[in-house]
Amino acid sequence: IFVATLGASNYTYACATATQTAADWVGSIIGALEYIGGVPRLIVPDQTRALIARPDRYEPAVNRLVDELCDHYDVAVLPARPAHPRDKPKVEVGVQVVERWILARLRNQRFFSLAELNRAISELLVDLNRRAFKKLPGCRASAFDALDRPQLRPLPAARMVIARFKRARVNIDYHVELDGHYYSVPHRLVRSEVELRVTATTVEVLAGHQRVAVHAYSNRRGAHTTLAEHMPASHRAHREWTPQRLIAWGERIGAATAAVVRWQMEHRPHPEQGYRACLGLQRLARQFGDVRLEAACARALSIRSPTYRSVNSILAAGLDRQQLPATPAQAALPLHDNVRGPDYYH
Repeated sequence: IFVATLGASNYTYACATATQTAADWVGSIIGALEYIGGVPRLIVPDQTRALIARPDRYEPAVNRLVDELCDHYDVAVLPARPAHPRDKPKVEVGVQVVERWILARLRNQRFFSLAELNRAISELLVDLNRRAFKKLPGCRASAFDALDRPQLRPLPAARMVIARFKRARVNIDYHVELDGHYYSVPHRLVRSEVELRVTATTVEVLAGHQRVAVHAYSNRRGAHTTLAEHMPASHRAHREWTPQRLIAWGERIGAATAAVVRWQMEHRPHPEQGYRACLGLQRLARQFGDVRLEAACARALSIRSPTYRSVNSILAAGLDRQQLPATPAQAALPLHDNVRGPDYYH
């Protein structure tokens, strides 16, 4: 149970959370700010490990999520000293009040969801804040209206998005892993350590407090989300080649080259398996020229071996410069009485 109390009026807020993670703490603080309808100048929490990155009696350092809370709501956070409950006496009493006037009244009820429990708590909060003071006039609600509400700053227009942070190391394939999914980062960051800022919808990659990549969050385990601008130039060029683009390149060289490229795509279990052979043909075009490549492909087709290895061998041996073997013509039949012409069968 999270409890927050305002210092002047003792106006109290409480809610239930499933765990005590940083997201639960910060979410509860945001809930308290929305409940009171404004932002105070100072928040004094415990020095819990979920909120405090480096606990210290004199100079504690809060974690990244609390930093974002302070920036978004323009509020200061001053954690209480460890083992010094008098640094926040109002909320210590507020915890006892919540235990007696809310939890004790709910002790015989069973709840089947966190939302159901929080609805019951919120109903009893109204009664708690309207209970009359014993020694002072009014109640917490009236004291809040008179003392605390006028001093609160307005809430920001949008609610803060709660994120979680995780350290990660960039793999050699310029991807980082999160929840079984792989997200690309600029390839210059290979083997370096980065920080991931994760929300329900986005994954941001931070290097040296600078955002270097942002992706939509995916829960597909084992899959990759890759941006082309994160790839090295060589990988990017390879990715841009498609079967249609490779065939179009071959057609620009000539009909024989296009036929050899098409053969690579049609005679493999998957077209991508022919990419490397086609890239090899492009290298041959740069090395020997388009004219010689077209002639070599024509010879490879004539011998029914339209593979990269055959084309490379033809060019290396200079066979592309030789005339193609003529198709053997049908032998002329000798004149003889036993040889019948077509007229015989009419």
